[in-house]
Amino acid sequence: MRQENFFDREQKTSDVDVEQLTLYALGDFQARGKILVERDLPLDRLRGAFRRAAEKFGGEDLADEFLVAALDSLGAQVRRVPSFVAKHPFRVMVSRTLAERALAFYQKSTAKI
Repeated sequence: MRQENFFDREQKTSDVDVEQLTLYALGDFQARGKILVERDLPLDRLRGAFRRAAEKFGGEDLADEFLVAALDSLGAQVRRVPSFVAKHPFRVMVSRTLAERALAFYQKSTAKI
């Protein structure tokens, strides 16, 4: 029996809907008691929520550029900071409507389980 190794794995992120993953991650962040609305958050603070969302949807962690593009497409304000400021050099500000939409999606997703 042949065991799969690191180099044999295929990218699973193509099967995952990035919008759903992003909404789930933002909702997860809020469900843990963290304040998301209209805060200038470093992307580092959201990485744990994105990791948990990727695990739930069966994908792998997304690169910063994919996360930023997904957040931007949903209407979050994302700005780049100099790379010497942070390992993941982005700041994210989420509007109230997007935060409410993400929390509703998260609650609906967890209610199915």
